[in-house]
Amino acid sequence: MELYEVMRTTFSARQFTSDPVPDAVLFKILDHARFAPSGGNRQGWRVIVVRDPATKAELSALNIPAARRYAAQIAAGESPWNSIDATAVSAATIEQTPVPERLTAPVREAPVVLVICVDLRVVASIDQDLDRVGVISGASIYPFAWNILMAARQEGFGGTITTLAVAQEPKLQALLGLPSHVAVAALMPLGRPAQRLTRLKRKTVPEFATLERWGGTPLMEGR
Repeated sequence: MELYEVMRTTFSARQFTSDPVPDAVLFKILDHARFAPSGGNRQGWRVIVVRDPATKAELSALNIPAARRYAAQIAAGESPWNSIDATAVSAATIEQTPVPERLTAPVREAPVVLVICVDLRVVASIDQDLDRVGVISGASIYPFAWNILMAARQEGFGGTITTLAVAQEPKLQALLGLPSHVAVAALMPLGRPAQRLTRLKRKTVPEFATLERWGGTPLMEGR
């Protein structure tokens, strides 16, 4: 499959057929994904492959607290879990909010779940002293995670990057035996998609790219 086609058709798959993801295919996917860049080429990623139904059910359940808040904020017209605007939704409202199945079912029902971890001892978190939530560490792990999804697309499989369970990271660490210096970057349910999307909705380039400064002239095709 041509590279640009893979980039334009790799979507977030959350519903899967019962087809397994063979070890040989999973190995091939990870064997290609490992060529992602990372800070200092330290390659701090670690992957735990989870197929056991009981463990997947526990992982799915760890999504629930963050999913409640997510759904409650969406219902209130807020941008969920953003680190700038404090939520106006009360704790009581959050607790009473039903959890949409789409936020928990993929981890429980996918043939395999990849737990994408990063060793924080080898990540250069350049923004650690800034007065905002850190984002730079992600540069050393999420290119790898996205490579997995693109390689899966090439092999006829799909998945999605989910992060709700990370709000319960100490419980994730206890469940999977992770050392304290290893962070969970994502849970990635993976399988053969029940349906294939090929027309993804995204903003156009002029809507997000400007020349020279914030609010500058939009970048137009042909310039």
